[in-house]
Amino acid sequence: MCIMTTILVTGGTAQLGRPTVRALRDAGHDVRVLSRGHPAGALSGDLLTGRGLGRALSGVEAVVHLASTGSARDVAATTLLSAFARSAGVAHVVFMSIVGIDEISLPYYRAKRRAEEVVVGSGIPHTVLRATQFHSFVETLFTTQRRVLPVTLVPSFSFQPISVQDVAARLVELVAAGPAGRAPDIGGPQVLTGHELATRWKLAAGTRRPLVPLRITGRAVAAFAAGANLVPGPPFGHSTFDEYLAARHPRG
Repeated sequence: MCIMTTILVTGGTAQLGRPTVRALRDAGHDVRVLSRGHPAGALSGDLLTGRGLGRALSGVEAVVHLASTGSARDVAATTLLSAFARSAGVAHVVFMSIVGIDEISLPYYRAKRRAEEVVVGSGIPHTVLRATQFHSFVETLFTTQRRVLPVTLVPSFSFQPISVQDVAARLVELVAAGPAGRAPDIGGPQVLTGHELATRWKLAAGTRRPLVPLRITGRAVAAFAAGANLVPGPPFGHSTFDEYLAARHPRG
């Protein structure tokens, strides 16, 4: 039986936020959505200035922190949110993170790791969930190249993409379970090489551009090649990359 909780979701109008908000409401929770803009049904607030955070957090029992700037500003945003949440007496912060950030030395991954440390050190009971790359992220690796290249460059390492709906379902479970510290990492149902993913995308998108192996080196690439972005053991996610592509590129 679900006990209704008043929850603030940051980034609730974004890619992961939308299915998470729906799933939380379907589970019977009272959900508030924080947005930097003024979309219908959302509270306006800014995680970098603190504008609107006090009002948004008033009476909130749990925060699901999904908002991301995609940069090192995530650390400042998480620090400010944690301070306001602590003052408001929030009982549980659920923080969304990325598998492999301890080993993969990308600037954004390092910032995400520091943001995790902010949550852990905030004094607020918390849960940190790391997930593998979303299906849309993998597709974007290929689609963005259309603007500048006559070919599609393909990473040599593997991915374990997961659907945002599967991640949202896990977030709902973690809210209901209460603070757990570091939750087990989750990944999608398949581990596929970059070439396998690119081939599937090429067929679904109907492009004829040749696939060319991307030859780059460095610590981050070495970590990906070693599987730091993958989750050992049984997968959590159920939706496959093929199913995602079929929904994104329906054929009449």
